Amino acid sequence: MAGSSSGGGGKKKARIEIIPLIDVIFFLLATFVLFTLSLNKSEGLKVSLPDSETGEPRDPAGSATITVTSEGTMAWDKDPVTVDEFLTRLKEFHVQHPEDARILINGDSDAMFSQAIYVFDQVRIVGIQKVLIETKARQATASL
Repeated sequence: MAGSSSGGGGKKKARIEIIPLIDVIFFLLATFVLFTLSLNKSEGLKVSLPDSETGEPRDPAGSATITVTSEGTMAWDKDPVTVDEFLTRLKEFHVQHPEDARILINGDSDAMFSQAIYVFDQVRIVGIQKVLIETKARQATASL
């Protein structure tokens, strides 16, 4: 037969190209890794955090975030609260987590220092000893 390249005339078998499949898998892996890295976000309201050279990463699991805004308002895990609501929730949180209660103070860099100290004092009065202050990492400067 003229023009026939295969002797049997049967169907061609489908081939699965493995290289494009590997590319897709690596793309999905990279997307997943970047997504999970972005999950380490604060549970508090979005505020301008103060800079710190000695800040360390923290695990927000099992903790409550108290935000002190530049306007002087407070929030409990993104929920604006009054001072009375703050004290009530703080006592309830300590009852629910008597041994491992942790509080993250998420204070705006323009907030009054006395407001953050008030939150810190109330947390300690209730009996919670693990208090963390959230900061934004700043590059260490070389000393001359």
